[in-house]
Amino acid sequence: MSDVFDLVRRDGPLLISAPHVGTYIPDEIAARLTPPGRALVDTDWYADRLYPFADEFGASVLRARWSRYVVDLNRDPSGASLYPGARTTGLVATETFEGEPLYAPGDEPSDDEVAVRRALCFDPYHDALAAELRRIIAAHGYALLLDAHSIWGRLPLLFDGDLPQLNLGTNSGCSCDPTITEAVVGAIAGSPYTHVVDGRFKGGWITRRYGMPAEGVQAIQIEIDQRTYLADGSRTDWDDAKAARLSAVLRAACAAMLAVLPAPRPVVGRQQT
Repeated sequence: MSDVFDLVRRDGPLLISAPHVGTYIPDEIAARLTPPGRALVDTDWYADRLYPFADEFGASVLRARWSRYVVDLNRDPSGASLYPGARTTGLVATETFEGEPLYAPGDEPSDDEVAVRRALCFDPYHDALAAELRRIIAAHGYALLLDAHSIWGRLPLLFDGDLPQLNLGTNSGCSCDPTITEAVVGAIAGSPYTHVVDGRFKGGWITRRYGMPAEGVQAIQIEIDQRTYLADGSRTDWDDAKAARLSAVLRAACAAMLAVLPAPRPVVGRQQT
């Protein structure tokens, strides 16, 4: 068990990663944050809870415990932008998605502090993610990685107007086989939710780093408009009824993905940590 992440291992070929659901911030960092930072406004609130069927599918789940404001687990650690020319945040964010500063001027983390945060949180999460993919490939011959995200659906600094409700990212078709994308689109096309493939969000560092179909890893990011499952008028409160409707569609999408993959080799027993 790690204080950086939670990992539940199961015996199927699907791994669900939720790198932005964590809310823990060490006191020494929290003391330096501005009010929007302490409110954790850019958290992917409860994105992992939208997949309550994970056990049914034998899916492993890896979720972050620490906030993305400590270090962002879905950014290129080299500092390279995932969306050149578009506004975005880096490995250690210094502003919110709405342009509000996270630190007082001059109090932003230094390069040395960024390196410490990377070693503390980023590297352990990615070590665990890579190890799980190797384990799954050893058992099945392939792995399906679903990177689970959510975001507030109206952020003028990041995109115009309202974001589609379900945003599928495949790194422009490089991170997974087209049959998987087509299966997901087919599963959600008849739902009440709008969707797009490789629109504003094409998949972050996790999708791009690990999605290598030729090496057995099929990766897709699902970015969800939080208004589809949070209570009306709230940016943090879970709505049971709305979430249940959305989860039913996500379940169908996951079932469709798994259906187009080869039948997994049998594995004896389930192991959880």
